[in-house]
Amino acid sequence: MNAKLKPLAYILGVAFALVAAGITAYSQAADDKNPAATAKAALTVTVAQPSAASLPIKLTANGNVAAWQEASVSSESNGLRLTEVRVNVGDVVKAGDVLAVFSADTVNADLAQAQAALHEAEANAADAVANAARARTLQNSGALSAQQISQYNTAEQTANARIASAKAALASQQLRLKYTRVVAPDSGVISARSATVGAVSGAGTELFRMIRQGRLEWRAEVVAADLRQLKPGVSAVVKAANGSEVTGKVRMIAPTVDPQTRSALVYVDLPPNAGTKDAPFKAGMFASGQFELGASDAMTVPQQAIVVRDGFSFVFRLNGDQHVSQLKVKPGRRLGERIEVLGGLDANTRIVVRGAGFLNDGDLVSVVAR
Repeated sequence: MNAKLKPLAYILGVAFALVAAGITAYSQAADDKNPAATAKAALTVTVAQPSAASLPIKLTANGNVAAWQEASVSSESNGLRLTEVRVNVGDVVKAGDVLAVFSADTVNADLAQAQAALHEAEANAADAVANAARARTLQNSGALSAQQISQYNTAEQTANARIASAKAALASQQLRLKYTRVVAPDSGVISARSATVGAVSGAGTELFRMIRQGRLEWRAEVVAADLRQLKPGVSAVVKAANGSEVTGKVRMIAPTVDPQTRSALVYVDLPPNAGTKDAPFKAGMFASGQFELGASDAMTVPQQAIVVRDGFSFVFRLNGDQHVSQLKVKPGRRLGERIEVLGGLDANTRIVVRGAGFLNDGDLVSVVAR
């Protein structure tokens, strides 16, 4: 190479090296000023906005299931032996069905005696009536004194009274015979039985207990502050211990509040088939339920968007720079896969749905279509 060109080549090489170093330094400085250009998204997520919905208003309560009314079926006979018991616990009976039978031997004997006494009284009365009639025909002839005529009239009245007494005694024995057959006072389900074949029961001894008409009711305990929301006719969904549900209606609200618990009983009529033998509801069991009080407008979000941490509920808002911010919200009612948000969130806010449970405040995310 020419000696004159060597200094020029050296100068050009140095210049090119400086330019290359400047470009590299500028690129590194630009990257330092925009870390988002090289940062990687923490998670790929989907986003959505809150939506309006009409949610049911419900009031939750607990209580016991009880018989609407119970009937005590007792013995009306005294000193008779029980010979037959025709029903057992759980049997469904109709009004007038025979439940048990007492021995009627003694009663039949007394009934026959009462009938004989009535026939005797009627025969005596017939003779007294005939004598009194003849005495009255001779009243103006002077054949009989006024005293004798009065005696015949009195004997007639006495004989008629004895007939009435004999009829009453006969009716009493017939009633005793009727009471030897114990019948159901109403339709319903037998809930208890103390009758035993061969036992001699006194009058008034309880033999059976039955749930009238098979009707059950749910006696819900509701605090005094919530009573104003309830009234007769309100629907209630009652859940049994095995998870079965039935719909009933409020029949009445107790007029008093328990001073210890500050709650009142709300009586809910259950459907007629709820008290049958194979039904899931039984008198005496515990049940929970909800009163249906209508519906109201609400702002809801998907259930996946709610994240529970440290006992609080949060959602993640998507910001313009693709980072997320953690927002504390107050959840409310649930409808299927959506949850009502009572506060802490605007209706136009974009929130993370899928993947929200894996995010932290400030994470960078990549959004994909749902």
